[in-house]
Amino acid sequence: MKLKRLILLVVVPLVAAMGPRPEGEADGHRPYVRGEVPAARSEGATPARPQTPAGELTVLPAAEADPAEFMWQARPVVIFANTAADPAFIEQLSALQRDPAPLIARDVVVITDADPAAASIWRRQLRPEGFSLVLMDKDGQVKQRKPVPWSVREITRAIDKFPLRLQEIGRAGLP
Repeated sequence: MKLKRLILLVVVPLVAAMGPRPEGEADGHRPYVRGEVPAARSEGATPARPQTPAGELTVLPAAEADPAEFMWQARPVVIFANTAADPAFIEQLSALQRDPAPLIARDVVVITDADPAAASIWRRQLRPEGFSLVLMDKDGQVKQRKPVPWSVREITRAIDKFPLRLQEIGRAGLP
């Protein structure tokens, strides 16, 4: 009983002192909101984000997406290729767009990067070679890398084994 009271005396004032998180943070960064598409940022101002139609998978070019936008909000699935004409790149995109519902249910955002010369932040952080499929969790950690295209079923099965996904669906304590 004393331990509970002690915890309340320490934690409650700390949480109250932190206050609510402002919508437009001091650095101008706005977190990803499910269903919104980040617009290219101009210096000094954050433009309004256009809405993605409900039930449609969000697919963004790497130049328009910052990894920090998706932290704790979405699971980035990053598709790299050396050119947009890469058959594996085309096959992977079409597979994801054929059956987007399971990906949408798992808060997946697809990031595409088919221009090595642009040296996007995604390419600098993940360092792919040729075609690469990278599955990331909401905490920003890389969970799996694949050198070949995967079906939606394979991707969703992999995501369903992520610890954060297990917590979301309430199976974290089950074998």
